[in-house]
Amino acid sequence: MGYRSFVAVGDSFTEGMNDPGIDGAFRGWADRVAERLAALDPEFRYANLAVRGKLIDQIIAEQLPRAIEMRPDLVSFCAGGNDLLRPGSDPDRMAKKIATAVRELRATGAEVLLFTGVDPRDTPIMRRARGTFAIFFMHLRSIADLHGCHLVDQWSMQGLRDWRAWSEDRLHMNEEGHRMVAAKVCEVLGIDADDDWRKTWPPLGHVDPAAKRREDIQWLREHFGPWVVRRIRRRSSGDGLDPKRPDLELFR
Repeated sequence: MGYRSFVAVGDSFTEGMNDPGIDGAFRGWADRVAERLAALDPEFRYANLAVRGKLIDQIIAEQLPRAIEMRPDLVSFCAGGNDLLRPGSDPDRMAKKIATAVRELRATGAEVLLFTGVDPRDTPIMRRARGTFAIFFMHLRSIADLHGCHLVDQWSMQGLRDWRAWSEDRLHMNEEGHRMVAAKVCEVLGIDADDDWRKTWPPLGHVDPAAKRREDIQWLREHFGPWVVRRIRRRSSGDGLDPKRPDLELFR
């Protein structure tokens, strides 16, 4: 079908970190998909309500009512990544909240786009919680089946397991990663894309173990450490930030 309006809901992944855009704003997979949809319909409208650092409860409380009010043809709903990174996260409870939100969105007649996450097996710290991630993502697959949603399965995207698809913080995709996700979304929605999500990276040269350890230490100091401090202080990188596209407007 053709989509005349699209509202994106979520956290940093949907906001577009770290895919550089214009005037300091991030672009990201959602903007890239909106560009494709706008090319098919000059009256296409788009809003992006996502804000980095948001948890499921915040997304449901702050973004979901606005998305429902806009009554778009298509809504992307991706939440839970920040919750999963917190100690004691409960994938079953998280999934129940997602299911309730999806039911509300589907009741408006909107098509809903859901996402599994990337397999965290290659991330030293996150792989310890790989089972928790997998349970949550299987719940999302079930929710998509039960409620007739589109599903973007990032777990199967082998190209995203290469660090060249990620920015220096190892938590957010770079331009290439967002390109791949946008291509996958387009395939799921049945629209043409300029890129191919089945990216095959050229072989890496020899990696010096000592250099790799230095990179890991630098990452812990510059990225993971500050992230932990924010969590301890109950702060978020998105505190005080507004959505980059708060209104459903013609895409330009």
